[in-house]
Amino acid sequence: MRTTLDIDDELLTQAKSFAAREHTSLTRLIEESLSLRLRAAQTVRPDACHLVLPVYAGRGGLQPTIRDTLSQRALLDAADESGPAR
Repeated sequence: MRTTLDIDDELLTQAKSFAAREHTSLTRLIEESLSLRLRAAQTVRPDACHLVLPVYAGRGGLQPTIRDTLSQRALLDAADESGPAR
């Protein structure tokens, strides 16, 4: 299939030089590049669904002085009272 592309001049110059060094056509270089990119996009998606997030297994939790965990003001006040982070 024939198509028209708008490609940055510098990128096109680099691509033509690369194709010449590899003894291939610009068309073949573009086809291979698109194929690699599309294949990579397909393989990344399923892995993202199986992402395992780290879980903190230590002790701790909220300070006992925080009574309303839904109140941003209570959380900020408790942070001010505790001083700098250790």
